[in-house]
Amino acid sequence: MFLDEIMAHKRAELPREKHEVPLADLRAAAAIAEPPRDFAAALRPVGGPPGVRLIAEIKRASPSRGLLCHDFDPVRLADVYRANGAAAISILTDARFFQGDLVHLSQVRQHFMRPGQVGAGRPLPLLRKDFIFDPYQVWAAREAGADALLLIVAVLSDRELRSLLAETERLHMQALVEVHDENDVTRGLAAGAHIIGVNNRDLQTFAVDLATTERLRPLVPPDVIFVAESGIHTPDDVRRLRNLGVDAMLVGESLVKAAPAARPGRVRELAQAGLAAAS
Repeated sequence: MFLDEIMAHKRAELPREKHEVPLADLRAAAAIAEPPRDFAAALRPVGGPPGVRLIAEIKRASPSRGLLCHDFDPVRLADVYRANGAAAISILTDARFFQGDLVHLSQVRQHFMRPGQVGAGRPLPLLRKDFIFDPYQVWAAREAGADALLLIVAVLSDRELRSLLAETERLHMQALVEVHDENDVTRGLAAGAHIIGVNNRDLQTFAVDLATTERLRPLVPPDVIFVAESGIHTPDDVRRLRNLGVDAMLVGESLVKAAPAARPGRVRELAQAGLAAAS
């Protein structure tokens, strides 16, 4: 199964990462980093119009589909996303299975900090998307410039989930707590999740079904921000999410696979559909 293979590799590679960059070095660098941006506020702005905000993803490849983006450039993608209506950016940082790198997140963060960039008046929060199971990875995310990170309930015990949520909040970051079924929802809420993301992709088979969001949406209370992930391709999909009371959508594959000339319009189409659906 994909998930078991991924987690076995992640657990095996962590000791090497800790040896190469000690936790004390990460803590020192994080202490002088720019403060985190408010990921939750970007997804559900106080006083803002209702709608489905777009979390646009920087993603080079996937285990099931191989290379997705042939013109991969994290900074260029980030500029396209920011200039065309995204509310936040997710960055895949797993190297072996998704051809990502934590350096990609650092590059985007540093680029956004420079003056005179496209859409520079709209600094966007950055989400580290990876298979996180150890506090070291939380500190690495903060040192790289992440404002939020992904925690997948299915790969964590209840104790690990609570501990990682607490560590994330200690660093003034926020967590997108990813669930796949009813049991995950119960566990995520019990751990204190403030942002729940329903992944419509089964992480064991990688099959996608948007009906997963429909089934699980009623289980999440309205004071918890609700994000739909995967399987979102068209404005009709976005309107379907809006009718369910979804706050945000995480979209990657349909954006990175688009031809470079068509990509800005693709991003804009989904972002605008999310807000237009509220009227």
